[in-house]
Amino acid sequence: MRIDLRGVRKSFGAVEVLHGIDLCVEAGDRVALVGPNGSGKSTLIRIVPGLLSCEGEVLLDGRPPRSPGSDAAQRLAYVPQVAPALAAPAGELVSTLAALRGIDPARVAATAARIELDLASIRDRPFRLLSGGMKQKLLVSLALSCDAELLVLDEPTASLDAASRERFFGLVAALPAHVTVLLCSHRLEELRHLTTRVVELADGRVVRDAPVEQVLESQGRGVVEVSVRGAHHDAWLSSMGFRAGAPGWWVRTVTQSEKLGLVPEVSEHLNGELRNLVVRDLESIETEADR
Repeated sequence: MRIDLRGVRKSFGAVEVLHGIDLCVEAGDRVALVGPNGSGKSTLIRIVPGLLSCEGEVLLDGRPPRSPGSDAAQRLAYVPQVAPALAAPAGELVSTLAALRGIDPARVAATAARIELDLASIRDRPFRLLSGGMKQKLLVSLALSCDAELLVLDEPTASLDAASRERFFGLVAALPAHVTVLLCSHRLEELRHLTTRVVELADGRVVRDAPVEQVLESQGRGVVEVSVRGAHHDAWLSSMGFRAGAPGWWVRTVTQSEKLGLVPEVSEHLNGELRNLVVRDLESIETEADR
């Protein structure tokens, strides 16, 4: 499904949150919306499926999502950041959505099982009383089971454990090529696994639109931590931009390109004095507001 946004503006009272957004997302694109809190990304991601009204024009395959005769609601799926406080039992939600979308409830159960959610064990429990992780898994399972041509995902893995996130990434990767994904996120792993393009918002405006590889290279950050025997290399580590941490440990924050050059240099220089080496990516990318 293709998305066209033309001059999209949104205000809440006297506060204008979006200032004339122009954006085109082709069918099959996998796009991440990123930006600091208050940048307008969550507002924009709710406008796209027609959950919020706005000024300007929003077109899904050439038609407004809520126009008479539009079938957009039947062709998209939305996963909110905060699950609604629904009193209905989980099983009733599944059967109702399955009937509306014309799918077998067993398909939802099978998808849920792949992210480690046993629907049979929670089918009689009110949705609002489920744990945060269970709610998110159920919403994700419903979205991925209904043959949607547009997936609108607002921080979809925020409440998922590491193993469930990995399985979710696999499910999205297996979607047909024509399915469009619009993802609101700041998590490095979600950008890396789920998207091919990043649109960055700041103060309600688009400030960057670039391939995900370019964004990760320029805005991704990592941490290199080394543990060294004795104090023989303290001066060298300090000259290399490391700062002292816990006794024997030194830490440096690096860009992605710096990381690739620094790790072998540290390993070679410290040689037999190196007790441990830890390399990890920071969870979030650096946005325009951080720089």
